[in-house]
Amino acid sequence: MNSSIERIYNGVYKENPIFVLMLGLCPTLAVTTSATNAIGMGLSSAAVLVFSNLFISMLRNVIPDKVRMPAYIVIVASLVTVVQFLMEGFVPEIYAALGIYIPLIVVNCIILGRAESYASKNPVIPSIFDGIGMGLGFTVALVLLGAFREIIGAGQIFGIQVIPANYYEPITIFILAPGAFFVLSMLTAIQNKVMNKAAKRPGAKQKAIKDVGCGTSGCGSCGGCSGKIFNIGEQEEK
Repeated sequence: MNSSIERIYNGVYKENPIFVLMLGLCPTLAVTTSATNAIGMGLSSAAVLVFSNLFISMLRNVIPDKVRMPAYIVIVASLVTVVQFLMEGFVPEIYAALGIYIPLIVVNCIILGRAESYASKNPVIPSIFDGIGMGLGFTVALVLLGAFREIIGAGQIFGIQVIPANYYEPITIFILAPGAFFVLSMLTAIQNKVMNKAAKRPGAKQKAIKDVGCGTSGCGSCGGCSGKIFNIGEQEEK
């Protein structure tokens, strides 16, 4: 698989930041009361992810290792400020609905995590596609959560009444804080079920620990493969 397409696939499905990695749950649970809010937060975070990966990858050989995290935060904060001004100017309704969660994108662990684990160690183009993949994965997860919560909790989607009020009594708990946990757990369970089925299909790639490194039985006395068994997923990608 082409590496750029693989980065997008990993972000959307295989390493989805919400359903698989469980990152960025604070804004996820807070802003998904509607699908519209979810799209606003998802796309703004995706834009910051892509451009932060771009700049951090470009500057990875310039930023001193001892101050890399403060430097990442400065880059991300500058991008978030631009996004905040753009949203306030062009989509004030969504800006008002998201409120404090827009500035908090600065400390979103998805963005800082990808900056530290991927963009700071890889060239520009793969880092851009990594940001696109993770941003799309985050947006898809938010929209799914927001859509389910809005339909079940209000009988609406994107503010449009899709279930007539005469035939359906909205379950309002789903648009409250506990509902976010219920929907997240259900969607995560579905994701895990699908991934487990895919892993058990005939011909699926099964990577055993004995296949990592030299493949001998004397690993207990050999330090050559130390730490590699914890990066099986990364080795499969490469």
